[in-house]
Amino acid sequence: MENSRILEAIALRRCLSARYNKLALVLAPHVLYKRNDSYFIDAITISRDGAEPKEPKVGSYNLAGLSELEVLEGGFDEHPLFNRMDPKYRDNTLFMIDAD
Repeated sequence: MENSRILEAIALRRCLSARYNKLALVLAPHVLYKRNDSYFIDAITISRDGAEPKEPKVGSYNLAGLSELEVLEGGFDEHPLFNRMDPKYRDNTLFMIDAD
């Protein structure tokens, strides 16, 4: 099941390879949450179609658009751009990485 891979990646702080809107991504998922009856993960994009992004940022990815999910061996640390206190997570968070 795809959602179990997402939960595994968040719990173990493991990167996740996925397809999103035809792009091949490697993500460091930090949180799973619900917004407007849809489920999302917020993640740092490690690579997009094999290339590193120009700047790191926290991206929001609708689970409906994610496919071909695989948990990778590589781990990650909580990224400084990730704000676990962001109001959009309040009362909507289903699962989040443990605090450092």
